[in-house]
Parts: sequence; structure tokens; C-alpha cells
Amino acid sequence: MKALVTGAIVAAVMGTATAAWAADPIVMRISHQMPPAHHIAKLVEQFAADVEERTGNKVDVQIFGSSQVFQPDQNHPAVARGQIEAAIAVNFQWGNTIPEMNVLTLPYYFTDMKRIEAFPGSEAAKFLEAKLLEKGVKNVAWFYTTRQSAFTSSNRPLVKPEDFKGVKIRGLNKLVDNALTAVGAAPAAMPGSEVYQALQTGVIDAGLTDVSAAYSRKYYEVQKYATITPFFSVYFHMYANPAWWNGLPEDVRTAIGEAAAKAERDAIPITEKSADEAIAELKAKGMQVHVHTEDEARAFREAMQAPVIEAFRKASSDAGTIIDLVDKL
Repeated sequence: MKALVTGAIVAAVMGTATAAWAADPIVMRISHQMPPAHHIAKLVEQFAADVEERTGNKVDVQIFGSSQVFQPDQNHPAVARGQIEAAIAVNFQWGNTIPEMNVLTLPYYFTDMKRIEAFPGSEAAKFLEAKLLEKGVKNVAWFYTTRQSAFTSSNRPLVKPEDFKGVKIRGLNKLVDNALTAVGAAPAAMPGSEVYQALQTGVIDAGLTDVSAAYSRKYYEVQKYATITPFFSVYFHMYANPAWWNGLPEDVRTAIGEAAAKAERDAIPITEKSADEAIAELKAKGMQVHVHTEDEARAFREAMQAPVIEAFRKASSDAGTIIDLVDKL
């Protein structure tokens, strides 16, 4: 009888705990700037569903895209302070905060598929993750986003280096903008969410984005030409508040990590397919699309790469270290 009573009490307690857990799951809110149609935004939705499935709905992943709750430059402090659990940012948005993050966007340097496939989990990735942790965030995943950039314009196509002379163009940051100024352009750095209106109102003459975003952000409505070139690679990376991450039950951390690793792998074929489809879709929308030949891309590399790498090496004493690590990939 005593055993039966004890068993009933344990069952009741376990039942109450289970009900409380089910009613009050761990919340993982993720802020990002991408529109819903962006292929990485869709990947993040899949990641969220995967996390919930792997944890048996112990985690409620809530996604706030299109800068709904925080602007791109607000995500880092919001996560570091614990205002939100996680965010997704473009690597080059770190600018001067972590200059080494720009190694991925050095012109015509990180666009080889073998290098892209080897990057997650590599010593190069771990080096950057340590830099992120120093700034108060725990990196969770690297989502390969593009190796195909689109230079868009209205007045004339931007096919040769000399075509950029005097063109007001969307820039990325002070470092990468050296490539644009080297060919006579006048770059103005701005987040992707602001470019469409800037192009529409004539604040800038030309756009610079990955080819998939050129379609998802409807550049074809305000631009006539697009030149596709392997200018650089871009990664969206997901990071979390370290205290929140470290406070998770071990099985939940493992499940999120496994879902993140799967999303990292999935990002590669999804991104490549998205780029191919975007080129076809831009043409279907009436844009005049030119894909760089190897010789044309080489002319861009010769004109643009050297000044950026020189500025990159000057920006940080660790620039040489991260270049060496990437060269080993």
C-alpha cells in the first residue's frame, strides 16, 4: 500500500511538472532584418520548426523578421543585454567593432565553394566566434547567403570598372567601400532594408546586394540593369545571449546546436538554387541581366581587391591571422 501511495504521489508530481513545462516552454525570440521572401528568412523558419520538433516543443521559437523589433544596428546590444534571446546579422555589419568579420567580404577572395563548405566549424570560424564572445554574444550558426553579387543600375549597365565612375552606389562599410572608390564610385553605406527607397527616390544611382535579395526586395521595379559577379561572399550568422544559452538544459542546447548545424548545411544548396532562380526571375521581370565572364570578373578583381586587403590588414593586428586561417580552408 505504501508503495502504491508513493507511486501515485510521484506520478502526480511528474504530471504537474509536465503540464507546467508544456504551458511554459523556453522562449527563443530571434530578430533579423530579412523580408519573408528572402531564402535565408525561409531557412530560419525551417530552423525554428526543427528546434521545436527536436525538443518536443520545449522551446518556442519566435521570429521577428523585417526589423520588426530592432533595427540591424540595434540587434547586437539587444542580445548582449538580454532584451531578446537571439538575432541574425550580416557579417559585414560588425564594421569596426570586429574588423576581422570582413574577411568573408574581401572582393573575389571567399567565393570558392570548397572554402564555403569548409568554413562552419573550422578554425577560421572558431576564431571569429571567439571575437564575437568578447563582444558579449554566443555565435550559434553561420548561414551562407551569397557568393553572387548584383550591381544594379538604371542609367547604364555596370559591366566594366570604368562604368562606376561618378556613380552613387549603395556601399557596405568603410572597408569594402574601398573597392568601390577604387573604380571611381561614390558609395553610401546603408542596410538592405533602406536601399529600395534610396534607389526609388534617387538618393543613390545604383544598388549592391546579393542576387537573391535583388529579386526578393524587388529591385526590378526601380532598376533596369543588373550585373552578376562573384564580388564576395556574405554570411548571415545567428548569435545568442551567452547567459541565456548557458542556462539552457543540456539537451535543449544540444538540440538547438544540431538544428543549427543542419541549417548551416542546408544553406549551401538553398543559396545556390536561390541565386540561379533569382537570375531567371530578374530577367522575367524585365531587367537586363549580364553575368560576368571570367575575364570581366578578373578585371574587377584586379581593380578592387588590392586596396581592400591593404585596408583590411591595417584595420586589425589580427587581420593576418584570420587571412592565414582562411587560406587553409
